[in-house]
Amino acid sequence: MEQIREGSLLIREAVPGDEGIILEMIKELASYEKLLDRVTATEEILRDSLFQRKKAQALLAEYEGVPAGYALYFYNFSTFQGKPGVYLEDLYVRPRFRKLGIGRRLLSALAQLAVEEDCGRLEWICLDWNEPSIRLYRRLGAKPVDGWTVYREEGEALTNLARLGPADAKMDTAR
Repeated sequence: MEQIREGSLLIREAVPGDEGIILEMIKELASYEKLLDRVTATEEILRDSLFQRKKAQALLAEYEGVPAGYALYFYNFSTFQGKPGVYLEDLYVRPRFRKLGIGRRLLSALAQLAVEEDCGRLEWICLDWNEPSIRLYRRLGAKPVDGWTVYREEGEALTNLARLGPADAKMDTAR
């Protein structure tokens, strides 16, 4: 993606050296979501995941040269469409920069990326109580996906699942 400049706003791809500001904003977002105690990311982990192993990518928004927000995303795949998609993990705009269209512009930049790369969709999840974000998403034409529930394995449960062997997997009990 090329840089996008609109007046005082610059949206650019994150580069090595940006992991500190990304982590700072991750913590701000987690605090807003009342989940700060769950953040275990470090600058080193972000550097490894974003820039060395390239498991995710990030866009940074700068307003008048000051970090104002970010979008962290990765590619997934739709078997039904037979195409990749863009999954938005985080979208965050710092409080003092809200109401300037930065969130809308970050989403638009991701949509442009998805279109350029022939992705079938751009998707994300949002906390049910986050009304300001829900209003923005609906204004932009996004629709909630009814009938689907997010499931997650993490921590000890993930490790335990990874250890299952063929004898442990009783598939018929899942029916």
